[in-house]
Amino acid sequence: MSPVILATEDALSEAIGFRLLSEINVDVNGIQCVRKDGAGYLHSKIDNWKALARLRPVLLITDLDRVTCAPHMRRRWLGNSPTPGNLLMRIAVREIESWILADHEAMRMLVGARGKLPASPDELPDPKSHLLQIAKHAPRDIRTDMIKAKGAVASQGIGYNARLRHLVMSSWSADRAALRSQSLARTRIRLQELAARICRAQ
Repeated sequence: MSPVILATEDALSEAIGFRLLSEINVDVNGIQCVRKDGAGYLHSKIDNWKALARLRPVLLITDLDRVTCAPHMRRRWLGNSPTPGNLLMRIAVREIESWILADHEAMRMLVGARGKLPASPDELPDPKSHLLQIAKHAPRDIRTDMIKAKGAVASQGIGYNARLRHLVMSSWSADRAALRSQSLARTRIRLQELAARICRAQ
């Protein structure tokens, strides 16, 4: 498959993107990663992603956050002009953490047996906050990394992203997670369709 551009909000979404692309036989060494913190950058460059998608596949992953629904967000970002078929904009409902929470087996490897895991993480109003609440029951070293220190400004600990990126790259299963996250399941279907379309064109 052609080299892919992976555009994401942060390192955690980037790790998820790598795992999903590896499922459709993308050479991970050929993935070009583009990211800056937050969705604002991705949105501001939407015309660039459209132009690049005329040359090579582009996978853009962003969070729904407080937007009403994914179709509304997609229309707001992509507008009414034609969108290249090789531009795949996928939206995690409501945050990338919902896709991580959806794999209960991997989450138990991280946090242990305590803490209630959500049956339908896409329905959580704040998946990141929910994950952090569960992490409070984790072993001490996990808590130290993931939970913010008293008085800290950030919402999570300094090792939060590193811990979750390692989990995604080592233990997280898209197969298992897709059973509990519809937005992830739809993303995997669209990626498979993209891969098939590109193979037919080659």
